[in-house]
Amino acid sequence: MSVKVRFAPSPTGKLHVGNVRAALWNWLFARKSGGTFVLRIDDTDLERSTKEYEDGIREDLAWLGLTYDETMRQSARFDRYEEAAEGLKAAGLLYPCYETAEELDRKRKIQRARGLPPVYDRAALALTAEQIAAYEAEGRKPHWRFKLSQAQVKWNDLIRGETVVETASVSDPVLIRADGVFLYTLPSCVDDIDLSITHVMRGEDHVTNTGVQIEIIKALGGTPPQFAHHSLLVGADGQGLSKRLGSLSIQAMREDGIEPAAITSLLAKLGTADPVVPQSDLMKLAESFDFDRLGRAPARFDNTELEALNAKLFHETAYDAVADRLSDAKISEPLWNAVRGNITRLSDVAEWVEVVDGEIDPVIEDAAFANEAAVLVPDELNDDSWQELTNAIKEKTGAKGKKLFMPLRLALTGRARGPEMAVLLPLIGAEKARARLRGERA
Repeated sequence: MSVKVRFAPSPTGKLHVGNVRAALWNWLFARKSGGTFVLRIDDTDLERSTKEYEDGIREDLAWLGLTYDETMRQSARFDRYEEAAEGLKAAGLLYPCYETAEELDRKRKIQRARGLPPVYDRAALALTAEQIAAYEAEGRKPHWRFKLSQAQVKWNDLIRGETVVETASVSDPVLIRADGVFLYTLPSCVDDIDLSITHVMRGEDHVTNTGVQIEIIKALGGTPPQFAHHSLLVGADGQGLSKRLGSLSIQAMREDGIEPAAITSLLAKLGTADPVVPQSDLMKLAESFDFDRLGRAPARFDNTELEALNAKLFHETAYDAVADRLSDAKISEPLWNAVRGNITRLSDVAEWVEVVDGEIDPVIEDAAFANEAAVLVPDELNDDSWQELTNAIKEKTGAKGKKLFMPLRLALTGRARGPEMAVLLPLIGAEKARARLRGERA
């Protein structure tokens, strides 16, 4: 069987890390299997769906490297959904209901007060032709529910194992609203059949929906795909991410200087037993994808871990790989190699360009010591100059250890931490180094 999976975002908002984890795992599985990855735009809600959000979704996926083999919009398939709905109506499996939202809410409150689950009572199935005519005369428009079997639906989930949904404990799902708008379930089932989707991988919050969808797919004459329900993401504090999704959108991360490989490296392994390491090659991530490695416990997304991965990526990145992204012509290969171990974002390089080529306010703790050091700076600087300079200063002043190295770093860079001084000193140059040791802005 040729694997075919889909990622189906709604263009009603921005992609966030939860969305992308699902997209990434589907993509990795498809690529490892030599299968097909489909981007399906779920835009049946015409009021909330926008082209801006759809364009943003496509841009985010492209930036992350998640290329798709096929794409479709649900808004182009309303005729097909109407056809499917008519077939279900003819089979007696899609029935009209006339309760208002207020009446349904009142029913649920009564059920809860009696200690009963708030499951739809199927009262609409008992309506007479006269009652229906009376509702129609009032101007009521029906919403349409799918008649579940009220039996068990079982499947072998690729992550959860044997899974059972008791449809008797589930309300018959509304497939079409009173205003004629198709809700998610029916179009999704129709599309999975028509596109020959073989596997559906999504969050475990969809388990009950899957039991419902399996019955609908079978009622439509289709074969249900294999399902895999993965754990959900929580924050570092163990709480849900819903209140923080704005800052966790892929667009926000991109604008904040997070690298796509940092995001995919982290999300590919969250919820698995595998270590999280920086990996720029998505195909290598695909090779390691395995359903047996996916755990069921909630996976913690920690922005600190993401930033650490971002930094590690730069630490291992050669100059040629970033040269076309470095806007400042002063960032030479030697400078990049010197500072890449001390940056978290590419924009951080600008700080070290200023240290090397700009003017800084040196921090002088002991003017006499610094002046002694200035005299000892050689005219020509090379890779050995730092060692030679510190040896000479040590011999001249008796300073050693932190009392030797920290005052020099503060005077030469204005910072207590940074790249190795052995590589920075030749880049700063002898004249500038002497001036800074004398306390001059240089």
